[in-house]
Amino acid sequence: MQFAIKDARFFKSCIDAIANLVDEGSFEATKDGLHLRTMDPSQIAMVDFKLPASALQKMDVDGKASITMNLSDFSKILARTRSDESLDVLLDEKESKLHLTFSGDSKRVFKMPLLDSSATMPKEPNVPFDATVKMQGGALKAMLQDAGLLSSHVVFSIDESGMTLEAKGDSGDLRSETTKDSGLLASINAKGKSRAMFPYEYLNDIAKACPDDAALELNLKSDAPVKISYQIGDAQLTYYLAPRVENE
Repeated sequence: MQFAIKDARFFKSCIDAIANLVDEGSFEATKDGLHLRTMDPSQIAMVDFKLPASALQKMDVDGKASITMNLSDFSKILARTRSDESLDVLLDEKESKLHLTFSGDSKRVFKMPLLDSSATMPKEPNVPFDATVKMQGGALKAMLQDAGLLSSHVVFSIDESGMTLEAKGDSGDLRSETTKDSGLLASINAKGKSRAMFPYEYLNDIAKACPDDAALELNLKSDAPVKISYQIGDAQLTYYLAPRVENE
């Protein structure tokens, strides 16, 4: 299996978006592209990543290949990407290593060991969401930064009029209201009111890789997992995060 990417920095952004949440995972490589779906170690969050073959310079694979790796280590290697470098990725099944060739002003080859894995790809949750909000990634990140000053948990509430974010902690309380006509929400669709609480740290890890000007979609149902999705270039990222039951 071998594939090539013209812009190595773009691929680094994609891997960072996964590694923010999970330490290791398995990519499935097919003629259609790359696909990863895995749970975080605590089993409360899931990331689903898809990079179509059309976004690659080259995809050469016989049937399907599985690549299981330490994503944190992979991200560190990709952090060495220089401007205008391309990346060629070759699977060496005999050595059980991934060869990463960076080409630009010079040529550098990293060899990264693969991990053994017999785990199957988890199923994507099937949640009948009651509310959908679309906004720019930067808008959600700004809301979360406010909440993170005060609390380790964030409450989302969405109804026909807009979205509310609440945070309560020893340092104080926050209630941030964004109406559907505010200009921050590109669109909102809600059946009644949905409300759920989630850990701030996970929400921040999910949202941080989203470009500020990229379209982000948030799907909510009361006391059910939230779904957050966005794109980095042609790569599609979808996250699910389990709620925390409110005590009050």
